[in-house]
Amino acid sequence: MMQLIELFQQNNFEVHFATTAALTEHMDNLLQHNVQVKQIVLNHDSFDTYIKTLNPSIVLFDRFMTEEQFGWRVALHCPDAVRVLDTEDLHSLRKTRQEAFKKKIVHTQEYMQSADITKREIASVYRCDLSLIISTYEMELLQKVFKVHDDLLVYMPFFQNEINSNHIAAWSSFSERNNFMCIGNFRHEPNWNMVQFLQQTVWPQIRKKLPKAELHVYGAYPPQKATQLSKIQTGFVVKGWANNVHEVMQQYKVCLAPINFGAGIKGKFVDAMQNGLPSVTTSIGAEGMSHQMPWGGFIADEVSEIVIRAIMLYTDADVWQQAQIKGTKLFNAIYANKRYQNELVDKLVEVQSNLEQHRATNFIGAMLQHHTMKSSMYLSKWIAEKNTSK
Repeated sequence: MMQLIELFQQNNFEVHFATTAALTEHMDNLLQHNVQVKQIVLNHDSFDTYIKTLNPSIVLFDRFMTEEQFGWRVALHCPDAVRVLDTEDLHSLRKTRQEAFKKKIVHTQEYMQSADITKREIASVYRCDLSLIISTYEMELLQKVFKVHDDLLVYMPFFQNEINSNHIAAWSSFSERNNFMCIGNFRHEPNWNMVQFLQQTVWPQIRKKLPKAELHVYGAYPPQKATQLSKIQTGFVVKGWANNVHEVMQQYKVCLAPINFGAGIKGKFVDAMQNGLPSVTTSIGAEGMSHQMPWGGFIADEVSEIVIRAIMLYTDADVWQQAQIKGTKLFNAIYANKRYQNELVDKLVEVQSNLEQHRATNFIGAMLQHHTMKSSMYLSKWIAEKNTSK
């Protein structure tokens, strides 16, 4: 989100950030970035006054749930505003994979298509003028399985500054680094499952081979059940919040993150590549991230293979160095590529200039907008009236 805000400002957009979320100690101070912040309320007509007064030319919804809540109000009061859905990742893909994992069944496209949450999310994609898709896998899924037209989708990975020779020269060397690490918000179910998987299954086998090595686990909001897993005698240490992810990653030899389910692309691996830190993950962890380029480390799905690859990276300086080089090439080719940023801005300008025609070619979106706007509108008004009468 911060990268999108910066991109919009670079292209002379005035940015306002409206949120229903509670303020926390870890949130960015958006006012320092010249972004106006507005606290908004679910199912309340005060949003109507706010959006009419602001009269934005573009409205970006953070995930489909936000579009469900506020999309109809934007469409009603600012019909000429381009509506953009930032999917972050496909929520329905992640949720149905999580369900299938817990049920111990194979996740299939048919299973995903049958879920209510999938119907809701795909409807939101169709209702919006554009949707930002972060993963090449999810782009293909939307195009081929859900038949979403290319004109409604924009591929938008994380974007960073290029890794140059000065960055590489400043990185800690193989001999200067120690231990394994993983990182991820503990409130995110794929991350919490990963931590349990590491502690119970993967790490004990690595520790047998490397009795002096430690695995340090970082992430926001660690619950008590997570901190209780921390035992220095086993080398499994829960560190919690990382004040500076770049400084932290420079200390370690291997990012160990075997993710069992999830979606989108994983920021931890982009950060790892940016800091010369090779990683070991699963097919799900690396999905949609590499554009078929070699991974900056290893991809393995069997526990035995994860263990072997992690130990190899940790103990072999040549293998480690080659993984670091591959990660740097991958990072620069995809995540430091200005092309994708330029394509988004160009697409926004194009849609703004031809909004009526753009919407006319999206009949499914118009149909869903007609029906779901009415249902969402009257449900929201009923809740608002109910809250008023309390």
